[in-house]
Amino acid sequence: MNKRIKMVCSLFAPVFLLVSFVAPKASTVFAQREGGAMRVGLPFVPGRILVKFRSELMELGGRSVIEETGGRDMGEILGIGVHIIELPDGVDEDVFARFLKSRPDVEFAELDRVIPPAQIAPNDPWYPNEWHLFKIAAPNAWPTTTGSSNIIIAILDTGVDGAHPELSAKMVPGWNFYDNNSDTNDIAGHGTIVAGTATAATNNALGVASVSWGCRIMPIRISDPAGYATYSAAAKGLAWAADHGARVANISYSMSTSSTVASAASYFQSKGGVVTISSGNDGAFVSSPDNPYALTVGATNGDDVIYSWSNTGNNLDITAPGFVYTTVRGGGTSSASGTSVAAPVVAGVAALVLSANPSLTGSQAQDILKQSADDRGSAGWDSSYGWGRVNAARAVSLAAGSGGTDTAPPTVAFSYPSSGSTVSGTVSVQVAASDNVGVASVTVSVDGMLLGGDDSAPYSLPWDTTKISNGAHTLTAAAQDSAGNTANASIVVTVSNAIDATAPVISITSPTDGTTVSGNVSVVVNALDNVAVVRVELYVDGQLKATSTTAPFTTKWNTRREAKGAHRLQCKAYDAAGNAGTSSLVTVYR
Repeated sequence: MNKRIKMVCSLFAPVFLLVSFVAPKASTVFAQREGGAMRVGLPFVPGRILVKFRSELMELGGRSVIEETGGRDMGEILGIGVHIIELPDGVDEDVFARFLKSRPDVEFAELDRVIPPAQIAPNDPWYPNEWHLFKIAAPNAWPTTTGSSNIIIAILDTGVDGAHPELSAKMVPGWNFYDNNSDTNDIAGHGTIVAGTATAATNNALGVASVSWGCRIMPIRISDPAGYATYSAAAKGLAWAADHGARVANISYSMSTSSTVASAASYFQSKGGVVTISSGNDGAFVSSPDNPYALTVGATNGDDVIYSWSNTGNNLDITAPGFVYTTVRGGGTSSASGTSVAAPVVAGVAALVLSANPSLTGSQAQDILKQSADDRGSAGWDSSYGWGRVNAARAVSLAAGSGGTDTAPPTVAFSYPSSGSTVSGTVSVQVAASDNVGVASVTVSVDGMLLGGDDSAPYSLPWDTTKISNGAHTLTAAAQDSAGNTANASIVVTVSNAIDATAPVISITSPTDGTTVSGNVSVVVNALDNVAVVRVELYVDGQLKATSTTAPFTTKWNTRREAKGAHRLQCKAYDAAGNAGTSSLVTVYR
């Protein structure tokens, strides 16, 4: 988080402006203001988690758990069903998020992480040719379309300089999700670079050329003044852009692994759009599974070799040139590099595809971009180049011809366990899946509740049957290819486990009855179970204050926020079967 980002911009002459902005160090605070409320903390918004329940019915149970902690539902992100939960002081956000994720009624729960913008390293002197446009064969795509003014590209970033001569005529109204107003002016410079890469004005004897120069720009500011953005702001921006007519959205922040952002990208795709997200510039391998609702973009050089600083991994979908000439805040033009500019190159090609064939669905357009890419690295998809380097001419030709979309679903079947078998303990569920192009992911559900997924063969995942009731249960495997085609297979198995009905035994060993306490107090317990204790909760005067899921299950109690006088402490211990044991009350004084 403490990377220094430098920007060098030249303004049409041998006079250079050095703009340097420094990301806050871990010891500093991040201020996020949404709707007038100020939140502080790094590397996530403190006291906040993002939660999505599996259904409205199951949401009721989840809400009761949240309310028991004193937490508040601050509202639902429109269109995607993700709730923003504010937790009371003293509750460990990470522990509580992990606790919620373990519940069958919760689809996911995660911290609202604060993400820096993917680094841009502008270069000087000017490079005489915009080689990235020739590398992706953009000039061969332009005879078919240079981009339709009906196709709007949402730039989710630090804002956009709407007065820039290369951008001003292309702007449509956007929104500022940091200040919650319509001021989308660029406060850090990053967003103007990204916008110009995708769709700066072209063939006007001024500045630079861009990929989809006939399309329009919707500026969506999701960052704070230092350029940092949260998952929740990006998700709100995607949902808003989808509802206001955008067909393409670009996020030049490394956010592909967020479940909240993936939910918003799914909503955007359902509205007929394509989302592009930069992979990041850490030179890291990302082991997280693919986000099927967005294109995660890596960066390549002029020789079609992945840059050493470009992230690779299981979630990489496609690559694009990571060096461009583009617009900069204040009206100038400069060179820039990074996955921050590779992603809007792909966004520009997506806009050309939708301009050539507006009837395409979001998943069809995304599939065309993958199928038409120039394969690099190992044959087919690989973790360094995804499906290859984007090719604008081939993608537009495929879209215009309407004949290249993959409509054949995969085949899928269970290898183990077999239908009608009896299982117990932890079982390795194994699935066989194949496709005419390639299987993108396989997921397994138990009685309609997601168990997990795998995106590489052999497809397998563990199933702890002790967490489900004995009796007959239906396993369903779903295979999906990159075009969004799916196939399902189901079997019925019988779960037979010994029933654990023994509750844990727990007692508070410190502080002792009658003790006077102050400051942060460690509440120490002795918790025992015939199998294992998995969670201990601390209650003060009947209100949940802290949770521990790791032995020896010591919890912290901040007494500074309590009234002076007597307070009753009580702890509860839970085992994996859901049996609960309660300690005796201990009275202490502040």
